[in-house]
Amino acid sequence: MASLWSKIFFPGTSGSGNCPSWKIAWGKIASIAGEAVWRDDCIVIFADFHPVLSHSKRFVLVGDIWLPTASELSQKLGNHLSDWQGEVLHLVSELWERYGTDTWGMLVGAFSLAVWDRDQKALWLGRDRVGACTLYYTPHGSLRWAAPQLRALTDRCSPDLDLVALRDYLCCAFVPGERTLWQPIREVRPGTCVNLGESRTQVYWQLQEAITGAEQPLEWHGARLRSLLNSVISDYLPKGEPVGVFLSGGLDSSCITALAATVHDGPIHTYSIHFGANCPNELEFSSLVAKHCQTEHHILEIPFKVMWEQLPAAIAHLDDPIGDPLTVPNLLLGKLAHQSVRVVLNGEGGDPCFGGPKNQPMLIHSLYSKTNQPDLLSAYLASFQKCASDLPQLLKPEILSVVQAEPSVFSDDLYSNAHYLNRLMALNIKFKGADHILTKVNNLTHAAGIEGRCPLFDSRVVELSMQIPPEYKLSGVQEKAVLKQAVGDLLPEIIINRPKSGMMVPVQLGFRRYWQQPAKALLLSRKAAIAPYLNQTLIRDWLNYQGDPWQRYGVKLWLLVSLELWLQSNGFK
Repeated sequence: MASLWSKIFFPGTSGSGNCPSWKIAWGKIASIAGEAVWRDDCIVIFADFHPVLSHSKRFVLVGDIWLPTASELSQKLGNHLSDWQGEVLHLVSELWERYGTDTWGMLVGAFSLAVWDRDQKALWLGRDRVGACTLYYTPHGSLRWAAPQLRALTDRCSPDLDLVALRDYLCCAFVPGERTLWQPIREVRPGTCVNLGESRTQVYWQLQEAITGAEQPLEWHGARLRSLLNSVISDYLPKGEPVGVFLSGGLDSSCITALAATVHDGPIHTYSIHFGANCPNELEFSSLVAKHCQTEHHILEIPFKVMWEQLPAAIAHLDDPIGDPLTVPNLLLGKLAHQSVRVVLNGEGGDPCFGGPKNQPMLIHSLYSKTNQPDLLSAYLASFQKCASDLPQLLKPEILSVVQAEPSVFSDDLYSNAHYLNRLMALNIKFKGADHILTKVNNLTHAAGIEGRCPLFDSRVVELSMQIPPEYKLSGVQEKAVLKQAVGDLLPEIIINRPKSGMMVPVQLGFRRYWQQPAKALLLSRKAAIAPYLNQTLIRDWLNYQGDPWQRYGVKLWLLVSLELWLQSNGFK
């Protein structure tokens, strides 16, 4: 399957790995000054590359896009792929000439796009199916703005904090759904387009359970998955040049490494991390996979001092805050990879799509929910193991009174009619995938000057995962059975059958031995950005390792430190 890669994500940068800058003003633009690449009746486009016009000059397109199915789309128009000379936006502009808004449903890949219809005076914003790219906009006012990075819009909005988004961040360590911490700014959801002038949202693709071959054995489903993974991995590889893989030694990143090794026509570099000799690590397994797949393996040690010092830089590259301890390792590993490769793959998506062990607490809850277990939504929020149960004490009373009755963005999917496991997986794909994993990968790899790709989060893989019977994904303690079946011949048995441990970032040890004093200075100051919203007395208890029966001080404090640094870097003081 042919695909376009160069000049796709980064028009005008020749694949440098630096994300292009563009933003759009729409509405009453008379007061908008500055050097623009396009200006029309009620629209101004600022960009470091030129927008694309369709052949009739009716449609003006700007955005970031990669389409592995570009060849099929070109044939649909009666052209050859080479006719577009690598400019996939030209291809999309001609699709708009013929199909209009139906074009959204034809695009399979990663994109954030704006389409200006000069005849209808309509501005459409669209985001890819799984949320590999981000797209933000201001939904109200006589002058609206849109851009692929939230920070490109913040100088146009007052720094009012969205309190519901704050509540959800404390529960999840990321902001789920269309809200952002900037109250005036919203995010276009995956698989969705927005008509900015009419404030009308249209869902052009949505994740749905569609179980196929329920009577077929595991081997049949494994073969289907293997065939698709071979195709997707081939699409994601940069032809004829080195490629990198972030390799933890777990099943997901190991299978990506092995699949790449079977089809890639260039060198493969793998990258692993550890946190020093006194901390547990997975180097035994990642080194085994690297040797088995004959990659050039790189190991990066990240000392505690470096973790703390580099956190502000990592947070500054994020749109909304992400309280995941892997933000710093992702950034540093990306900088290491930048020395050797332009494109890096990873194993993100294996758990959401194929039934990782993090679903087990909710499965256990389903067995005992008729006794004394909390309601389903409370149990789901508790499964994140962040601050959901602490909200009554952590939020100041006046803040709690505003947000406690606001509905949860998770409710519709959590209470749907799909199989229970598939409901949990859909939540992880739609929210943790789009609002945490994919945006983290996108922002931090771009910051490091490379392109980070997540093959297991490809929309074609996601769709297939919802066709596989739940018992072939997670059944009891047996996890990801179908993925193991698909790649079982490519990896050593110890990798296939080892229990998942996850990336072990020692934040508990970090706060106890190294970060306690700087964290106190940051979080307990009367001038702290969190001070108007959060109870600093409770935070002081956590910093002294008191008041939490579950002893999860490390992850909670990291979440709060990340929030404080993000608020400060974005002008919330």
